[in-house]
Amino acid sequence: MGLPAAETEAQFEALTPADLAAGVGALARRLGVRGEVTRFATGSLPVYACGDALVLKLYPPVYPADFTTESRVLRAVDGRLPVPTPRVLDTGELDGWRYVLMSRLPGVALGEAPVAEQIRLAPALGEALAALHGLDLPDLGPSSWAGFVTEQTASAGAQQPGLAGVWARQIPSFLDSVDLGSPPPVLLHTEVMAEHVLAVPDGDGWRLSGVFDFEPAMRGAPEYEFAAVGVFVTRGSPEYLRALLTGYGLTPDDGFPLRCLAYLLLHRYSDLKSYFAHLPAPAEPTLAALAHTWWPVSRARRGTNAGAQPFRPGA
Repeated sequence: MGLPAAETEAQFEALTPADLAAGVGALARRLGVRGEVTRFATGSLPVYACGDALVLKLYPPVYPADFTTESRVLRAVDGRLPVPTPRVLDTGELDGWRYVLMSRLPGVALGEAPVAEQIRLAPALGEALAALHGLDLPDLGPSSWAGFVTEQTASAGAQQPGLAGVWARQIPSFLDSVDLGSPPPVLLHTEVMAEHVLAVPDGDGWRLSGVFDFEPAMRGAPEYEFAAVGVFVTRGSPEYLRALLTGYGLTPDDGFPLRCLAYLLLHRYSDLKSYFAHLPAPAEPTLAALAHTWWPVSRARRGTNAGAQPFRPGA
C-alpha cells in the first residue's frame, strides 16, 4: 500500500495515523531506514522518528509550498547558525506526497528545561535568531511584504473566531494606530516556540542543541519573529524577554510591544483567544495594555501591572 489521497484540506485532516502507517513503512524501506519508525505526537504535518538518528517528515499534496520552503531553508541554514539545525539527507516524492529525510537533533523541548536555565539560555536563542535574520534567501516569499501586511490587515478581525468582543472590537483601530514602518525583509522562522527549540543537560546546566520546523519560514520584518517568541517562549516574563533581546542585539523602544502585538494579529496563524489560556491578561482590557503585558520592556509599565488582577478574556 502507498500513501493515501490528500489533495484537499478535508482529506488531509480526516487522515489518521493508521491511514499513513503502511505507506510510511514502505517509504522507510525504500530509503533504507533502519530501526523503529514512530510518529511524533505533535506537529501539524506527519513527522516520524526513525531510530535515534533520523527524522522523516511528510508533506501532503495539498500543501506543496511547505515542502519547497522547508527543504530550501534547511539547506540554507545548515551549519550557518550558532545552534544546530536538521541536515537534509534525502528528499523526494511518493504518491504525490513530498518528503524530507533529515538528521535528528538531540535534546528535549526548551520548555522542559528548568525556567532558570531557559532564561540563562535566552541570549543564545536571541543570537541564533539574529544570525538567521542575517542570512540571505531572496527567493522566499511573500513577493511584497507591504502587500502581505495589507492583506493580513484586511482580514485580521475575521481571523480571530471566538475572541471576546471587548478584544475583537479594538483590532481595526489598534492596527491603524501602530506604525510598523518599512523595515527591510529578513529570513524569518515565524514560529519560534519552546517546542521548536531543543536543549540538553550540559555539566551543571543546559545548552541549546537545536532549532527545527522551518516549514512556515518566510521573508519579512524582523519584529514579526518576536510575535511568536513573546507568546510561546518568553510568555510575558520581562527577565526572559530582556535576556533574549540582549542576545539578539536589540534595545527595544517604547513602540516595540505595540508592533509585536500588531504582528501577532497579522500573523498567518494568529489565534488570540487560545493565547489567553496560558498567558497573563492585563487589568485594563485594552490591546495596548495587552502588548505591554506580553512584551514587557518598560520598567514603569512592569511596575504598574505588578499584582494586578487579570482581566478574564471571556468577559
